[in-house]
Amino acid sequence: MTTIKVAPSLRDEINEVAQQENLTAGGLIERLLTGYQRRRRMEAFGRAFQTADQTYYDEMALWDVTLSDGLENA
Repeated sequence: MTTIKVAPSLRDEINEVAQQENLTAGGLIERLLTGYQRRRRMEAFGRAFQTADQTYYDEMALWDVTLSDGLENA
């Protein structure tokens, strides 16, 4: 365990929200950080998707055919 220095008003806000969510302050910070990291990964995926070339879309179309070929249990 460690101490993180934050403004008293931020500490109070963290504690208030944590209490409302039935979490510890650390649990709330962990939840918020996890959400932040997930958003960053999704944003990176979105940027990569926007720059995909035709080869990517052609391959996705092939996977769509493969996944709908009725051989799920084969």
